Amino acid sequence: MARVVVVGGGLGGLASAARLAKLGHEVTLLEARDRVGGALGRLTRGDFTWDSGPGHTLLPAVVRDLFRKSGRPLEREVELVQLPLLRRHRFADGTELDLPSGRADQLAAVGAALGDDAAQRWTDYVDAFTDDWEALRKDYVERPWSPELAGDHAAALLRSRLTMAKVLRRRFKDERLRLLAGFGPSLEGHDLRDVPAWVGLWSYLERQLGCWTVPGGLGSLAEVLEQRLATRRVSVELGTRALDVVLRDGRAVGVRTTAGDVDADVVVLAVDPRLLPATAAHVVRTTPAMPPVVCHLGLEGEVPDLPHEVVVHGEALLVLRTTGGQAPEGRHAWTLLGRGRLSEDPVVALARGGIRVRDQVVARVDRSPRDQVAELGQSAYGVQWQGRGTVRQRLGPRTPLPGVYAAGASAAPGAGVPFVGLSAALVAQVVGPAR
Repeated sequence: MARVVVVGGGLGGLASAARLAKLGHEVTLLEARDRVGGALGRLTRGDFTWDSGPGHTLLPAVVRDLFRKSGRPLEREVELVQLPLLRRHRFADGTELDLPSGRADQLAAVGAALGDDAAQRWTDYVDAFTDDWEALRKDYVERPWSPELAGDHAAALLRSRLTMAKVLRRRFKDERLRLLAGFGPSLEGHDLRDVPAWVGLWSYLERQLGCWTVPGGLGSLAEVLEQRLATRRVSVELGTRALDVVLRDGRAVGVRTTAGDVDADVVVLAVDPRLLPATAAHVVRTTPAMPPVVCHLGLEGEVPDLPHEVVVHGEALLVLRTTGGQAPEGRHAWTLLGRGRLSEDPVVALARGGIRVRDQVVARVDRSPRDQVAELGQSAYGVQWQGRGTVRQRLGPRTPLPGVYAAGASAAPGAGVPFVGLSAALVAQVVGPAR
C-alpha cells in the first residue's frame, strides 16, 4: 500500500483519488478551495443555478468506467442521458444546421442545410478519422504513451506538422464547413494554425458516440464523486493549498502545504504544474489556454424554443446553452459563452445573431477569463496548442520527477471531461494496485 497525495480536487483529482483508493492505496486529496469539483460545479444566484463548467460530455464510456472501477456502477448513482442533437449552428448568411449524431443522420442534415455536395465532403472528412482514432485510442489515449510500443500510425500522427487550418482550407471551399469542423478547438481558445490536424477527430467522436449529460446539470457529477471518495475512505483536506513537492534524493516524499508537510510515496498533480516550483521548470514551453467570456442569464417569460446548445458564427463565436441550469417555474437559466472579436455586450451580440432576450433578463452573472482563472487558481482549459510539440511538452501520466504523476486538463491526453477522466485512468495504470 502506497501513501498517495492527490493535489487538486477537480475532476482529474477526484477521479485519480477514487481509482487509486479502490486499488488499495491510502489516499489523501488536497484542495485549496472550500469545495471539490473544480470547473465541474454549480453557480447560484438567488433562485437560479447554472453549471459553472461543461454542460455535456463525449465518450460516456469514460464516466461509466470511472464509476465501475471505483465502486458502484454509474447507473446506481446518477442518470447519464444522450442529447437528441449535438447542437444547432447558425451561420452569418442565415443558414441553420441542426447537427445530429450518427453517420446517416448527419449526411441528411448537412445535405438539407448546406447542399448534397457539402454533405458528402463533410462525411468524407469525418470518415477519414476512423483509423486515426483507433490508432490514438490504443497507443495514446487509453494507455500511457510509449514510443517503443506505439504503432507506426499513432507515431506518425503525433509527429505530423499538418495543422487543422491547412487541412480545412484544402478540403472545404464552403466556409461554413470550415467553421463546423473547427468549432471544438475554436471554442477552447486555440488557433487552428497551431492545432494538429488529428485533433479534428473530435468531430468523429461526436458523430459516432453523441453528446451526453446528467439531468439537472453535469455539475452533479462532482457531488456524486465526492460521495464516492467518502465511500473509499479518501481523506479530503479542503482549504489546503499545495506549495511544492517535497523531494529527497530527487524523488517525491511528500507535499508541502499551507498546513504543513504531508508525507507521500506517490504524488498525483491534478493541477497546472506551473503552480508548484518542482514541476514548473518542466513546462516552461507551454502556455495555458484561456477560458471564454461567460455570461449566466436568468430569464423570465416565454423564450424561443431552442435546442440545448446553439452556436452563432460571426465576427465573434457565441455558444448559448439552454440546459444545465435550474430556475423557478416560468423562468429559465441559460449560459452564454463568447470567443473572438467580442466588442459588445454578449447579450447584444446574441440579439444580432437572432436570439433576443435582453428585456427578459432578471438575473445575470458575468465571468471574465481572468475571473475564472482566479476562481480556480488555474485555467480549466488546459494547455494551449502550439503545434505538434505540445504533445511532448505536456506532462502525464508520468513526469520527470520519480514518484510524481500528472492528471487533469493540463496533462495528457488533454482538456475536457472525457480526456481529463482518461488522464486519471492513465495515472491509475502507471501506479498500479497496492502490493
